[in-house]
Amino acid sequence: MTIQTDLLGAIDTYFDAIHHCDTEKLNAVFHPQSSLFDADNGTVFVEPIESFSRDVACRLSPASTGQLREAEVLMIDYLSPISAAVKIRIRAHQSIFVDHLGFVKGANGWQIVSKIWHLEDTLNEEISG
Repeated sequence: MTIQTDLLGAIDTYFDAIHHCDTEKLNAVFHPQSSLFDADNGTVFVEPIESFSRDVACRLSPASTGQLREAEVLMIDYLSPISAAVKIRIRAHQSIFVDHLGFVKGANGWQIVSKIWHLEDTLNEEISG
């Protein structure tokens, strides 16, 4: 496989993990020491992957409500053959997020080592299901 094919596979795993609230996939694609960051409320919020994984496990998945997976890669910037910054847009229920994912390729393949997320928009529609 090529570097890009492998990285796209890891991104797809992330998309599936969020869409299905699948913590097994989530924990496979995130490095165990990674953290997530957000500053939408004016202060920096930091969440270790363990905490995020627990939160995801308790969520109603978009897939379970019949929502189609809406996710796209906006940009991939290779810093080296084993590191990349990836910008994505993903919808979960009424929330649309833009994420910057820092990927590093190690012994377990491409894994997210950091995530900066931003709530780009909130749609005004009911959850079906």
